[in-house]
Amino acid sequence: MLANASQLVLRNIADLSGKVLLAEPMADNLAAELLHLVPQLQLSCYSTDAAVATSWRQPAVTLYNSAEPAFSDSFDTIVIFYPKSKEQLAYTLSQLKPAIKSTTAVFVTGDNKGGIKSLGSHAQKLGLGANKLDNAKHCLWFSLFGDFAALPKIADSHFSITAAGEQLRLHSLPGVFNHGKLDLGTALLLDNLPVISQGKVLDFACGCGVIGAVLKRKHPQIELFSSDISALAVKATELTLAANKLSGTVIAADGLPEFPKQFDYIVSNPPFHTGIKTDYSIVEAFIAQSATRLSSQGNLTIVANSHLAYQELLQNSFKQVSVIAKANGFVIYRASQKN
Repeated sequence: MLANASQLVLRNIADLSGKVLLAEPMADNLAAELLHLVPQLQLSCYSTDAAVATSWRQPAVTLYNSAEPAFSDSFDTIVIFYPKSKEQLAYTLSQLKPAIKSTTAVFVTGDNKGGIKSLGSHAQKLGLGANKLDNAKHCLWFSLFGDFAALPKIADSHFSITAAGEQLRLHSLPGVFNHGKLDLGTALLLDNLPVISQGKVLDFACGCGVIGAVLKRKHPQIELFSSDISALAVKATELTLAANKLSGTVIAADGLPEFPKQFDYIVSNPPFHTGIKTDYSIVEAFIAQSATRLSSQGNLTIVANSHLAYQELLQNSFKQVSVIAKANGFVIYRASQKN
């Protein structure tokens, strides 16, 4: 199976030559297809997504799975998959600068619904130009050109909040959920956190790390674990914990981290999108996994948009499910296996 944007890459396979880097591609079979159709290509992949990294992790592909990749060489061709967050394109390009030489051909592909139609004006703001070369599969294929060496280095941003009676300095990177601000759902969750005295606590889909940071500040004795599928979120959470002099283990993982095997509490504002598409399978798997990984006296606390059918999903996996709070279109659920 190939995503539409990946199919457009194959449709324009003649544009690829030499050392080829795919930047932030999809978690599909594009690598295998490219290697089969054009075996002479030297393929590399740069992704900040753990699921994508898994699908591209094969012997014939050099993988860069980091928020700040250290490229060992430059490339003849680079294909960038247009990100959901427009701010992330500038960050991706800033990371790619060392890998772009004067003769590198740079292309951008993406789904029309993901905003790529505005790439021309977006590129202009970055001091670059973009030419539309193809339009198929509800996606576009552009060439991107200009002085890439002049692109500025994109650093993390930081901001301060007061939440749940705590003052914290948060760090974030483009592409991290609700980059640069505290969203309403998480704010409601922070006002309705479980009472925790000790134990292993997981902040799942940690984003910039705010939930875990508040929990650790309020309960220094807990053993904090923070996880996210995004290497950008992992980096942001590490910066947030360090800025507030808090300790915790931060893990990049697709789904719940493999270790530790059991948690006493899991707290989350879980994702319900894959790219631009609503995807209930993510939270469904997360809830089912949480039910098997919590201690007998533990509980799961999540926030969700009120229109999402999370209560039924929770009731399928947990004996007790309670609505803790409702406000601003969000609901706080708490679930446990206690009788």
